Amino acid sequence: MRKIFPLYMLLLTLVAIQPARSQETTEVFQSDRQIADVTKSEADSAYIQGDYAAAVQMYESLLQQGEALELYYNLGNSYFKLDDLGRAILNYERALMLQPSHADVQANLEIARAKTVDKVVPIPEIFFLAWIHAVRGSLSADSWGICAIFFFLLMGVSLTLYFFAKRMAWKKGGFFAGMASLLLCVVCNVFAYQQRSRFVHRTEAIVLAPSVTVRSTPSESGTSLFVLHEGHKLSVKDDSMREWKEIRLEDGKVGWVPAEAIEKI
Repeated sequence: MRKIFPLYMLLLTLVAIQPARSQETTEVFQSDRQIADVTKSEADSAYIQGDYAAAVQMYESLLQQGEALELYYNLGNSYFKLDDLGRAILNYERALMLQPSHADVQANLEIARAKTVDKVVPIPEIFFLAWIHAVRGSLSADSWGICAIFFFLLMGVSLTLYFFAKRMAWKKGGFFAGMASLLLCVVCNVFAYQQRSRFVHRTEAIVLAPSVTVRSTPSESGTSLFVLHEGHKLSVKDDSMREWKEIRLEDGKVGWVPAEAIEKI
């Protein structure tokens, strides 16, 4: 049986390839620290002094160098102070894309959402699907990748115990621990991939216009279906047209809005 051990290790190595790829998202966040620190200090100073318009310009300029949680968070706060609710929510959402579990961003986002006009009741999900989505959304792609690596290493230790332990109880414990670790490793890999895909292929957007009429066709002559207001979150269903986007709400309603009225997260 020990002769097949190398084959197990090869299989485990193939399973663990995906978490390393999730680290690609970290490349987006890295920028020149020395330059960023100086500029960010100036932006923070402008925010503290109440010059929110100047702070917005500085944070926006910094974000052109690379995405970062603090920059999106501070930019969202600056827009909120300027009563630009749509862009405040947009940047809070972008901050959560980088770190979904950040408590301060979550709290400020809820405060901003409470000021929005539209109250849409989402279509209820099956309880276990809602639980899976909540668990998956609790961590970023990189965090799920780290978890996958941890369970991969634990699986290697467990299977080593299974193959080389002399006591039957240790062998059984190593086998079941290895199988559980394998399952968790695969789950973490799947979640990492899905979170990374959500980060790269962004389909959610925020309404930035004070109000926008959703129409039945991509034309001003289309039938008016309903009106959305600033700060509302929606999904872009059809992104193929330049001037119009087909959108979908949480309650299942669909329609077309001008592209300039929304911005992707």
